[in-house]
Amino acid sequence: MYEPIRAKSVHSTMAGTPSDFPHRSREEELDIQLAGHLAALLAVTDELRALSPSADLDTAGERLAAQVARLRDGQAPVRSAAATGADPRALHQRAHALAGRALVVAASRADTAAAILSAERMDAHTAALAGPRTLSAAH
Repeated sequence: MYEPIRAKSVHSTMAGTPSDFPHRSREEELDIQLAGHLAALLAVTDELRALSPSADLDTAGERLAAQVARLRDGQAPVRSAAATGADPRALHQRAHALAGRALVVAASRADTAAAILSAERMDAHTAALAGPRTLSAAH
């Protein structure tokens, strides 16, 4: 009823059999993910800097670029200084989400420097979204 298999399997199913393709460790995969999230956060930070330059965004951009380069074995990320005309509020929301993703990966990888930077950026974007606070008079 069933025809026997005549050819060798293309999948390596035996334990201990070396495969022909390279594998990355979990830590290498997390490094790649973290570098990607931080590079995306850097791109949004650069967009915000182009819309409204500030010393805080300049410092954040430099720190993010340094972390991305560290995770990519010294390869510096691409930077942009062009303003896209995007809504600053939407950019802050996007940056907050990206910083949150980076924080999760940094925490799972136990990368303290990246986790601290991500948390600081989340706080900064939360503050930017909250806007200036006004004090109300007590009656």
